[in-house]
Amino acid sequence: MLEPRRIQHCRRCGAGVAYRVPAGDSRERAVCPACAEVHYENPINVVGTVPVWQDQVLLCRRNIEPRFGLWTLPAGFLELGETCAEGALRETVEEAGARIELDGLYTVLNVVRAGQVHFFYRARMLDLHLDPGPETIEARLFREHEVPWDQLAFRTVRRTLEHFYADRRTGRFPVHEGDIA
Repeated sequence: MLEPRRIQHCRRCGAGVAYRVPAGDSRERAVCPACAEVHYENPINVVGTVPVWQDQVLLCRRNIEPRFGLWTLPAGFLELGETCAEGALRETVEEAGARIELDGLYTVLNVVRAGQVHFFYRARMLDLHLDPGPETIEARLFREHEVPWDQLAFRTVRRTLEHFYADRRTGRFPVHEGDIA
């Protein structure tokens, strides 16, 4: 099991916290002895898209760590105040400058060791205009045989692309759920 990130101080009053099981709970939590605030540590949501133009998929080459210089689908952290779909659209615009229309949730991948859940949506590109943002070195369209499989940044991206190409051959695109060990 993932070792939880350790909270040191209460976000409400600033006092040092203690880890214990609060009344009515079954897990150890960061609890403030001064104001009794219970702090929960939950997985981070990553949202992104599989943008498609005809028989090509859009990938972005990362201009940031982790995995600088490697290729990924446009994706990033979900922000407070947005839905998963809104976040996936925003990330695609921020990273690739692509105009897309979502075709539905496609993969849900648990990355327990990193404390993350990755949600990818299938998307249809509305045109070929790309305007990568500062987190992207370049954004490019790839046919399946052109995908730089040995230069993909994350296992969730590889798994999503593997599902996509297999599903494209059958013409059916179910939602895929899985775990990345």
